[in-house]
Amino acid sequence: MALKTFKPYTKSTRGTILVDRTELWKGKPHKPLTSNNYSSKGRNNNGRITSRNHGGGHKQRYRHIDFYRKKFNMKGEVERLEYDPNRSCYIMLVKFDDGQKFYYLAPQNIKAGDKVENGSNVEIKTGNCMPLKDIPVGINVHNVELIPGAGGKIARSAGTSVTISGIDGNYSLIKMSSGEVRKIDSRSMATIGVLSNPDQKNIKIGKAGRSRWLGRRPHTRGVVKNPVDHPHGGGEGKSAGGRHPVSPTGQSAKGLKTRDNKRTDKFIVRRRKKRK
Repeated sequence: MALKTFKPYTKSTRGTILVDRTELWKGKPHKPLTSNNYSSKGRNNNGRITSRNHGGGHKQRYRHIDFYRKKFNMKGEVERLEYDPNRSCYIMLVKFDDGQKFYYLAPQNIKAGDKVENGSNVEIKTGNCMPLKDIPVGINVHNVELIPGAGGKIARSAGTSVTISGIDGNYSLIKMSSGEVRKIDSRSMATIGVLSNPDQKNIKIGKAGRSRWLGRRPHTRGVVKNPVDHPHGGGEGKSAGGRHPVSPTGQSAKGLKTRDNKRTDKFIVRRRKKRK
């Protein structure tokens, strides 16, 4: 799908770049697979703001995506591709031979009428889901399980995928887009293909109002606040903060490693590439 630009009738349309969604389903989602989606507005279960600058936005219904792909050994047909306001990639409604319907993440180059299948020893083609041990080395996959049966966790956003780079005993070596190489149990399920909507990264919002529709509130820089409100605050005139950049709580914003999960360190074969 192509990008849309606009004639500069207003200041906002001059810079706006959006994704053309004319090929997607225009109607409402499949109601049995949706539910109410209550916005947390950045607050936790105590009502305290734990994620700043969230709130407002357009009302949305949640689409229940089947990340498990447990409908084995039965072919399904892609009925339509849909936009999902809760994620960056598109989703597809799949109807199986027994009449059951599921929402799956939609890969690139899949269209209405295509057949998809889940399980062992199925055809290696876009949209099919199978264990990692059945997928050849070098194939791009998405919606990869970290633990067999736990549902896809890796590579679920627009335009993303990971690559199977080798086999190590009962484990498959998965190369992430960050450059990290990780061992994952070969019984874990993965879906063939690269996820849809790769142009998501090229969108230009164009105006503040569109950010508000998405639930993003205005963000105030720390250097314009008072010292009581932010570590960068205070100073005479326009000061640069006088220290290394930090978050409002004082945590370094210059790449401080915060990962603290020694339990899974043994599965990381190579760490991700460092930014230059």
